[in-house]
Amino acid sequence: MPAEIAYLQESQQQLDQLQRQFQAQRQAYAVHPMPPAEQRRQWLDSLRQLLSDERQALIDAISQDFGNRSADETLLGELMPSLQGIHHARQHLKRWMKPSRRQVGLAFQPASAKVVYQPLGVVGVIVPWNYPLFLAVGPLVGALAAGNRVMLKLSESTPATGLLLKKLLGRVFPEDQVCVVLGEADIGMAFSKLPFDHLLFTGATSIGRHVMRAAAENLTPVTLELGGKSPAIVSQDVPLKDAAERIAFGKTLNAGQTCVAPDYVLVPEDRVGAFVEAYRQAVRGFYPTLVDNPDYTSIINDRQLTRLNGYLSDATSKGALLIPLFEQNQQRRMGHSLLLNVNDEMTLMQDEIFGPLLPIVPYKGLDEAFAYINRRPRPLALYYFGYNKAEQQRVLDETHSGGVCLNDTLLHVPQEDLPFGGIGPSGMGHYHGHEGFLTFSKAKGVLTKQRFNAARLIYPPYGKSIQKLIQKLFVR
Repeated sequence: MPAEIAYLQESQQQLDQLQRQFQAQRQAYAVHPMPPAEQRRQWLDSLRQLLSDERQALIDAISQDFGNRSADETLLGELMPSLQGIHHARQHLKRWMKPSRRQVGLAFQPASAKVVYQPLGVVGVIVPWNYPLFLAVGPLVGALAAGNRVMLKLSESTPATGLLLKKLLGRVFPEDQVCVVLGEADIGMAFSKLPFDHLLFTGATSIGRHVMRAAAENLTPVTLELGGKSPAIVSQDVPLKDAAERIAFGKTLNAGQTCVAPDYVLVPEDRVGAFVEAYRQAVRGFYPTLVDNPDYTSIINDRQLTRLNGYLSDATSKGALLIPLFEQNQQRRMGHSLLLNVNDEMTLMQDEIFGPLLPIVPYKGLDEAFAYINRRPRPLALYYFGYNKAEQQRVLDETHSGGVCLNDTLLHVPQEDLPFGGIGPSGMGHYHGHEGFLTFSKAKGVLTKQRFNAARLIYPPYGKSIQKLIQKLFVR
């Protein structure tokens, strides 16, 4: 009982602090609602220097949270794209901030029109555990470039990274500019209920529904990045070594714990056996062994490992053929496996897998492959492997997904000049680069008139003169 009381007291203290942090940011925004470009560049420069200086500490903290996270994967998948995103925003910031001129209709002259890009205010970002640095810094960069205050809620599954980021960001930003919020699920739910000016959530579709419902109470606009079952299509004539190697990279990075990892592969039915062998060679080439291999990332925690093992048990009990590529039972260094003879009754064909399990689905022709994908919820990413340009265009025209890679996986995500976002069950809204700046800005239309007022011609009392004017200007 005393332990329960202590937990409740601590939780209440965290909730009170959350409210204080939010109010402090609101008040700070009210004092400085339109930071100049120089101030925003200074914020970005401070963030870039911090990430560069503390690179090793960040690598160590993330690896501690995972049990083992490849240092090179953290560099490639988190630090490098974070730094590139900062550089891109800084390079283009002045142009993004510049008001855009718009046309004024003849009937409303003389006047001028423009769109100005105004900070929204206080932005909330809910960060998942799988890429705790990149998926915190990416939205943070867009929100700071747009001139906002930012609150980051880090996942309870990455406590070491959360504590480190709280300490580091607190070193270069006042809490009323950028702050990190820690805590369990109850704090996360309270966070989503705050009346933010924008809320960005990255995570599971099931949780995204709760976040959107909470935000709706305040009419808070949301950006949701939700993942889903991203398919890869292997064409009839692509060299299998090319396809297998690139799919294997996308699926084994971070042990498959990536929202845009290939979730299943559609392979021509007469090429399945050859693809299995090509894929096996590719994966074993990347990771000759798992034991003490610093390149192979662990499953984040026992709960996720139990979930993945449950998928395997469910699938094999319903007729799936398991093809393990490594020895099994290596604790959280879960061995990569392929699965054949899968069907829609299996849990791993219904839920996002988020781990090193890859189902293979045979198909007879592209029409059948497209139909298979289009019957299912729209995915966050889609991958096609084939060099026929007409077939590539068919993929773009006849399927729907948040993003596409032709003859690669994952690498559309770190392209800062491409929008990143889902569609339907895989999310809504976009960020990265210019789209991120726009997401975290209010594009405010401004019409300007000076002393002469031609609009007096349409003021009442109305009569024949206004009817003649309407006929002349509007009726065709």
